[in-house]
Amino acid sequence: MSTAVQTTRALPRGVTDWHRLKHVLRALAVGLRPMLLGYWAVMVFALFLIGVLFQLLSNGVTTSAWDYGTQSPKYFSMALGITVTPAYFALLISQGITRRMFSVAAGIYLAAAAAATSLVWVVVYQVEHALYAWQDWPDKLTNPHLFTGTSQVGLVFAEFFLMIVAHEVTGWLLGITFVRFGFWRGILLLPLALVPAAAAEFLLVAQWLADVLNNIGYHRPPLAVAVPSVLVVSMLGVYGGYRLLHPMAVKPPKG
Repeated sequence: MSTAVQTTRALPRGVTDWHRLKHVLRALAVGLRPMLLGYWAVMVFALFLIGVLFQLLSNGVTTSAWDYGTQSPKYFSMALGITVTPAYFALLISQGITRRMFSVAAGIYLAAAAAATSLVWVVVYQVEHALYAWQDWPDKLTNPHLFTGTSQVGLVFAEFFLMIVAHEVTGWLLGITFVRFGFWRGILLLPLALVPAAAAEFLLVAQWLADVLNNIGYHRPPLAVAVPSVLVVSMLGVYGGYRLLHPMAVKPPKG
């Protein structure tokens, strides 16, 4: 966080909006980098490597170890979205950054973080597939997905990106509502904040919720409808967060 503070303290006031936006993005990237890199490292080591080793030492490798963690990036990314406003809003606004620019920078950063985390998931799936093929282990997936095999790289990336970015936007809205309105009113606004994440779950019907929805007779709409719908809802969520930030004081009242 100290590096991010130094970055914003050095922010010149007379430069163009584009240069100021780059400074804000750098502050977010530098400040949140330990959180993001630490998560990736823990997941690759603790979930994938230890997961494979655990299967080897028990009943042998029978399923994809990496697929056990498909829920994790969504909820970590929600926490990332929650962090942005309480950690950076007052600091950046006090440096002369507008609420609009803060919202734009947050949207760009969260989309980039979602893409990077999705890429990590794609790459480790490919490494796992190669390892399992070499050892002649079955790489059965334990969760329902948009893809039927990890070689469908485009669908793997699309599923994780859409799920992650929607949960990030829910985190973005949660962080803003609790900072602006306090705890109790923030609780009352939970249904609003959960809309992007819920939209992704019900439109994509993938991972843990898929079995529950299929059991009650609900099925995923065509991807041509589901994919753009998730993107539109997520973008509206970012804009909704900006509208909530617009009248917010730098030092909101305690609640």
